[in-house]
Amino acid sequence: MDRLILPQLAYSSSKLKDLSEVILVSGGREPNADWFNKVKVNRPIYCVDHGIDFCKKIDIIPELLIGDLDSAASDSVQWALDNSIKIEPYPIDKDFTDLQLALNHIDDKTFAIITGTFGGRLDHLFSTLLTCANTQLKICLADDHEIVLFVSSGESISIEINTKTLALSLLQMTELCRGVTIDGVHWTLQSADLKQSVPSAISNRVESNTVNLSIKEGKLAVYLCFDE
Repeated sequence: MDRLILPQLAYSSSKLKDLSEVILVSGGREPNADWFNKVKVNRPIYCVDHGIDFCKKIDIIPELLIGDLDSAASDSVQWALDNSIKIEPYPIDKDFTDLQLALNHIDDKTFAIITGTFGGRLDHLFSTLLTCANTQLKICLADDHEIVLFVSSGESISIEINTKTLALSLLQMTELCRGVTIDGVHWTLQSADLKQSVPSAISNRVESNTVNLSIKEGKLAVYLCFDE
């Protein structure tokens, strides 16, 4: 892969070169089925606990089901067994979240597209954001309404957008993000320093089909919200 293609956008970065792709279906808000059917093409699918309910609902067979299965419906787990889906169960009382355990199955040559992460409990989303920000893996969170891309030190990215965007926000995942440059938006930045303690780089307006962004030091989550 040299760029990530989703229904709303195409995302390019030098750090995507030679990566394979995998989809992780988590247990938050379900993505739109039509959106997911476009995204799943030629990409293996792993389910995280309650994510198996969505796969059963739209009759998509994942390669793996992982987690403590405390939120997955019993008939969905039986469906997984009936379809010979590999299951890796964990106890409910454990040190790591189901998503963190699932990410342990992803190597550094794979880009993880995680869906089913939005629309649920704040603590789950907070854990997911920090987990993704602090791993060396390349990851995005995505569904038909929202996308989060992670950009790290020395990285330059380009986002080609083909869907009406309500907002683009920069979320500082480290205490300080140095040398942030962005164009293609209403409020551009040129080698700016963004402090985590002052999270003000939110609700920018996209004004071009292409947004370019780079960061010299730190880690940013680039959040995009799309028109319904």
